[in-house]
This record gives sequence, C-alpha cells and structure tokens, in this order.
Amino acid sequence: MSIGRGDATQVIELERAHWRSGLANPVGGARSDVVTRVGRIATYTIAPAEGASTTPLLLIHSVNAAGSAYEVKPLYDYYAARRPTMAVDLPGFGQSDRSDRAYDARLMTDAVHAAIAQVQERYGAQPIDVLALSLACEFVARAAIEKPGSIRSLGLISPTGFEGRARDAQTYGTRGMSWLLGTLNVGLWREGFFKLLTARPVIRKFLEKAWGSKNIDEPMVEYDYHTTHQPGAERAPYYFVAGFMFSTDILTVYDQVRQPVWMVHGVRGDFVDYHHKTRVEGKPNWHIEVFQTGAFPHYEVLDQVTRAYDDFLAAHVSPNVSQANDGHPVNA
Repeated sequence: MSIGRGDATQVIELERAHWRSGLANPVGGARSDVVTRVGRIATYTIAPAEGASTTPLLLIHSVNAAGSAYEVKPLYDYYAARRPTMAVDLPGFGQSDRSDRAYDARLMTDAVHAAIAQVQERYGAQPIDVLALSLACEFVARAAIEKPGSIRSLGLISPTGFEGRARDAQTYGTRGMSWLLGTLNVGLWREGFFKLLTARPVIRKFLEKAWGSKNIDEPMVEYDYHTTHQPGAERAPYYFVAGFMFSTDILTVYDQVRQPVWMVHGVRGDFVDYHHKTRVEGKPNWHIEVFQTGAFPHYEVLDQVTRAYDDFLAAHVSPNVSQANDGHPVNA
C-alpha cells in the first residue's frame, strides 16, 4: 500500500476488493481510504477516458438504514467514462469507518469537505461539481456556503428539507432526540431492532416506497442487506432515525447557496412532498426539474437524468462544451 499526504489526510490504496469480510465495494474502480478528522472514509474512482472533462464530479449517496455509494452507481458508471468522477461512502456506511461516536449533520458536512479535498488532491485545486442524493443534499448545501470556492455547482436529487414543517431556523441545530437514541441503544434491543429493520423484506418494502413501484433495483436489495449486516452497521442509522442528521436551519442554508443549483425530484412513492421548494424556485441560480419517477430517477431513467444534468451544466455553469460520442455535452 502507498501513503500520500494532503489536507491532514492519509490515503491508503487498497488492492483488495473487500475491507470487511464478505462486503464487496459498492462500485467499481480504484478504492482509496482517506483518514480524516471525521475518521476513515472510502472513496472510489475510475480513470477517465482520454479527452474527458477536466472538471471533477463528486457523487454522494443518501442516508438511511442502508446507505452506500451503491445508491449512485448508475451515475458513477456513466460519468466515470466521461469525466474525473469520485464516489464516497459517508461515515458509518459502506466501507467507511463505523466506529461508536456521534453521527450528526455536522459530522456529515465535514465528511463532504474531506471528500472534496480528496478530489482536489487527486485532480488539482479547482472548484468541483457535486451531485448528491436525498439527505446528503443538506450536507452538500451547507458545505457549499461554508467553503464556496470549493464547489462549482450543486446537483440535488430528491433533496430533503422541502417537506413537512419548515426547517428555517436562523442558526444551526438538529432535530436530534436523545431519548430516542438512548432507547434504540438499550441492551439487546440495539441489535435486535436493527436486524428487524434490515431484514430483506423490510429493505424491499422501503425501496418499493422510494420507487413508488415494485419494479425496484434487485441488486440494491442484496447490497443493502449485506452492508447492513456488518459490525457497527446500526450506529449511524440510529442517529439518523433519532433525527440528528436533520438540521433545523436547512431552508436558510438552501437560500444562502450562491452556486448554480440543479434540483430534481420524482412524483411517485413516499418522498414527493416538496411544497417548500417555493422558497428557492424563483431564485436565478436554482433550476428545478421533475421526472415521472420515484426518488431514484437515475435508476429508472438514467439517460433523461444525465442529459438534463449535462444540459444544466452547459447552460448555467460552463460556457465551453463539446459533444461526447453519445451526443451529450461534455463540460470543459
């Protein structure tokens, strides 16, 4: 293995396909484990094709009981052949550190900063494009206002924060409920409840609700099952269930983002409440599109999603584009 330096990180290049026994990497390519202030995070890259875009793309999965970079796999496979692309497992998920500690919105935002730093160390110090899914959109938006010079544009797929009661506090906080976290961590209940939560039928039911259809991605069911049956797999999800990853000021954060933002969502399933998007849809840097899909449009209509995203970048981010072999614009 080789050790590199940069932004207080150590990069461990892994030649094996498994860090934990029986758990495959969620996506292909080379895996690097980056030891940062928020622990070890696993990142994945594939060398881009010759002549691909020089602007890197970072893909970030959602947070739930079974989150991992597998959730962005179609986008990773597509863009890795066209531009420098990196995917990451957030702390507590996939191949990343699942140690016993507090998992909250602050930790996850710091993990986004660390992943961006790793992209820039690999591809050069330049603003990058970040494409995130669901709750991770909140972490990316916060990172964008904290270090605006590191992010060129934001892509938000099925973002949280626009649903339910408005989370528009003026200062940072979370919806964390310590009593619920304590209950989830009591004795035998800690592992027993999580086993029930991550049984294959339950995982399948969750994905059907997310898709708004029984026509889900079957390999995701299997990967979700295996990633949730690793040591410490319940730790981050319990903080998620107890509300610590949901910030109380996210609408204020979204309003403060100044970079170009591409937001998309579907119309099927349990995750279709976006009534607070009126807070941003009139802003000149926000561009909102709706697909006739569930919450994972990139799994259902990948070509439509990538074309819409590429068109957004061409029109609102980079003035210089050329055409890829498939007709999609390639950003310089």
